[in-house]
Amino acid sequence: MTRVKPTSTNRCGGPGRLSRREMIQIGGSAALGLSLPQLLRAADSLVSSDGFKPTADACIVIFLNGGPSHLDMWDMKPNAPAEIRGEFKPIESTMPGVLVSEHLPRFSQQIHRGSLIRSAHHSVNNSHAAAVYCALTGHDRGENGGGFKPTDNPSIGSVVGLCRPPEAAVIPYVSLPYITAEGAGGPPQPGFFGGWLGRSHDPLFVLKDPNAADFAMPELTLPALVGPHRFEQRKRLEETLAAVPAGFASDRRLADLDRFQQRAFELLTSSNTQQAFQIDREDPRTRDRYGRNIYGQSVLMARRLIEAGTRVVTISWAPDANATWDTHGNNFKSLKEKLLPQLDDALSSLLADLDNRGRLDRTLVVVMGEFGRSPKVNAGAGRDHWNFGYSLYMAGGGIKPGYVHGSSDKTGARPQTDPVTPAEIVATIYQCLGISSDRMLRDQLDRPLTVVPNGQPISQVLA
Repeated sequence: MTRVKPTSTNRCGGPGRLSRREMIQIGGSAALGLSLPQLLRAADSLVSSDGFKPTADACIVIFLNGGPSHLDMWDMKPNAPAEIRGEFKPIESTMPGVLVSEHLPRFSQQIHRGSLIRSAHHSVNNSHAAAVYCALTGHDRGENGGGFKPTDNPSIGSVVGLCRPPEAAVIPYVSLPYITAEGAGGPPQPGFFGGWLGRSHDPLFVLKDPNAADFAMPELTLPALVGPHRFEQRKRLEETLAAVPAGFASDRRLADLDRFQQRAFELLTSSNTQQAFQIDREDPRTRDRYGRNIYGQSVLMARRLIEAGTRVVTISWAPDANATWDTHGNNFKSLKEKLLPQLDDALSSLLADLDNRGRLDRTLVVVMGEFGRSPKVNAGAGRDHWNFGYSLYMAGGGIKPGYVHGSSDKTGARPQTDPVTPAEIVATIYQCLGISSDRMLRDQLDRPLTVVPNGQPISQVLA
């Protein structure tokens, strides 16, 4: 087991100076009222390798927030009674014998690139907050809902950003396009934040629509009153202060300049970061393929960020938990007219692009929600929360292609073979990214805590 230890020297042995890798450990969020230096306050600790070679360098999590209907997407039951099978017809896919919804025609031609897991389940988490937290951290805290807390377990992106800082001058962990609320006007959902690692390991939240004509990230540009000449003067001042012996720095704010402003300088001048957010540079035809909507363009933005060197990007597909995939009513209308076509365009384009650009082998793509939907269609033509059995999809980055793991029973209600839990899913993600699920990290009180104590990787889905 590896513990986080403070680092006082850089990789070249120089005392008190930050290495390039240390400078890139970025967290926080301007969206939560933090300034850029606060955005960049990351721990001064690095974590050594877990002793096995990662199969992925980055991860894109497309989180279908609200709970997608597995029965109407990729675990259809065409022979079940009408109140179970629903309105959609299944179609063949590029995985022999695997049927998917007629409203996922493009994905049906890309599904062979990864593994479809049809036997996911968890125990008692039938509310959004509790289930989202379980899905994104691997920790099951029962029906203890509510918003995020500083004592929460850290998100996937927070752990990866700490354990595998980017090589380039980029933000390690980005979440977009919403901080999803637990119901309209409710608190932010747990599972996306740094938790006990500290707010410096929160993601950069991008809360603007990448599909908007005026989309930009002014947070990552110089303020209007700070021109290039003045900026360079500030940078030289910072370098001078960094060279002052520690004993002469009576004001700890000087240490802040030494430790954190270096990272701000890196970001503000980094062409990698700035160009990644310039989505208008994409060929319009590429943007059209992903879908000219907030989610399609967010997935495209995720691809751009990963290519720039960001480790983890999470797309939370809902402004609040009840807004999109939470189809208690009009399930089939919502899926047919909006949700599935948007997902089909974005996901199929992402998989094809990553493959064509030679990046799929080193980029893990995960498509999941916090649970599925009930087998029986309700009186409002909808399906309700269902944590007892659901499906998800993983591709690239060390995942076995063309494989179906597990199965559900004849109504899609519960796993029939090879059941898996969120802890095992998260452990599998960490395994691909070169992080052991039993790694020990230290919280802000210096207590050693295990990343995923109750889950081991699903060996069958690993290539």
